[in-house]
Amino acid sequence: MLTRAARTGAPDPWAALPSELAPILRPEMSSLATQILTEIQLRIPEYARPMDQKYVHAIRRGVEEALGQFVDQIADPTAPQERCAEVHRALGKAEMHEGRSLDSLQAAYRLGARLAWRRTARIGERARIAPRTMLLLGEAIYAHIDELAARSVEGFAEAQARAAGTRARRRRRLLELLLTDPQPPRRILAEAAEAAHWTLPRTLVVAALERVDGQEQRSNPLSRREALLDLESGHPHLLVPCPDDDADDEPPWEQQLAGWRVALGPRVELHRAPHALRWARKLLELSHAGLVPERPVLRCEDHLSHLLLLSDENLTRQVVHTRLAPLGGLKPKQQVRLADTLLAWLQTRGGAPEVAHRLRVHPQTVRYRLHQLEDLFGDALTDPQARFELEIALRAAGRLLSYGALVPEPAGNGRSST
Repeated sequence: MLTRAARTGAPDPWAALPSELAPILRPEMSSLATQILTEIQLRIPEYARPMDQKYVHAIRRGVEEALGQFVDQIADPTAPQERCAEVHRALGKAEMHEGRSLDSLQAAYRLGARLAWRRTARIGERARIAPRTMLLLGEAIYAHIDELAARSVEGFAEAQARAAGTRARRRRRLLELLLTDPQPPRRILAEAAEAAHWTLPRTLVVAALERVDGQEQRSNPLSRREALLDLESGHPHLLVPCPDDDADDEPPWEQQLAGWRVALGPRVELHRAPHALRWARKLLELSHAGLVPERPVLRCEDHLSHLLLLSDENLTRQVVHTRLAPLGGLKPKQQVRLADTLLAWLQTRGGAPEVAHRLRVHPQTVRYRLHQLEDLFGDALTDPQARFELEIALRAAGRLLSYGALVPEPAGNGRSST
C-alpha cells in the first residue's frame, strides 16, 4: 500500500500517521482542552491568580486551536496552519503586554504536552493502536508543541521590538533570548538577531557585572566589539561575541569596563551562554563570601573547582557531614588537626615524612594522627570512591566554614551539630 508520505510528500512525523486516527482522537479534544486549561491555572503561579475573562478566553482559544490543528494535521498533513500559528503569536504578544517573561507560557506548553500525551496513550490502549504508531503520535505531539512555542516566542519578540522601536531595545531583547534557559530554537534567535542587526557568533564570553561605588561607569562599554549588554537591571551583565579568526583574542576588560567589577564566564558556544552567565554570577557570590579573592576582574576558568564544589552549598554541606562524621566525636581543634592531616595524606599518598613535610610537623606526630584516622575511618581509607569523596568533603569544609562548624559535634556540648 502506498504510504501517506509517498502520496502527500508531507514531512514526518505526520506523514507516517494513519489518517484513521483523527476520528478516534477528535471526540476527546474538548474535554482535554478543559483539563489542560484547569491544570495550567492550578499549577503555574502566573496563571493561578484571577484573570479577566478576555485573557482566559485567549488562553482557552490557544489550547483549543492547538488541539484542533493537531488532529487536522493527522487527518491531512497539508492542512493550513497559519490560523493556529497566529493565535499562538498573539499569546506571546499578550505575555509581553502583561509584563511577564516567556517562562510561564513555556511551562504551560510543557504541561499541555504532558497531559495530551497521557490522554492519547489511554486512547491508544482502548483502541489497540500499534506501539510504533503510538511512538509516532508522541513524537508528533512534542513536535507540534515545539512549533507553537516557537510561534509564541516569535510573537513576544515582535511585540517587544514594536514597543521598543529602537535597535538598542531589540538588542537587549536578543540578549534576553540568548540567556534564556533553555534557549529558543536557533531559527528564532536568528530572526531576533537579524532584527537587531547583530550577527550570531559561534562562540562568546558572558560577564556578570557589579557597580563600583565612587567610580564613573561608561554607559556603552565594548560597543566596538558588538557587545550585548544590560546595565540597568538589578544584575547587570553583558555578552561579547568572539571572532572566529582569533581564538585567543580576549578583550582588555580592566580598561574597557572601568567603573565595573566583572566576573567572566569561560569562552563557550552560543547554546551554552545561559550556563556561563550562571557560573559568572556564582563566582561573584563566592567572592562576596570570601571564598575566592575579591579582584576587579574574576575569571571562572581560574576557579572551576570552587564553582563545582560550591554550586549547591546545601548538598556540599551534606557531603561534608556524611563523609566527615567520624570526626564529630572530637573537639573542634582535634577535628581541624586530623582533617588537615587526612587531606595532606590523600593529596600526597605518601608516608609520614611526606605528610609531615607538608604540614611542618614531626613525622612521629603524623604517624600518631594517621593511626587515629585509621581507627576513625576504617575501610574508607582504602576504598577509592570513599577516598575521592573524603577529599571533596575536606576541600569543601575548608572553603565553606571552619571544620568544626561543619562536622557534627559531640552530643551534650550544648551546641547544634549543624
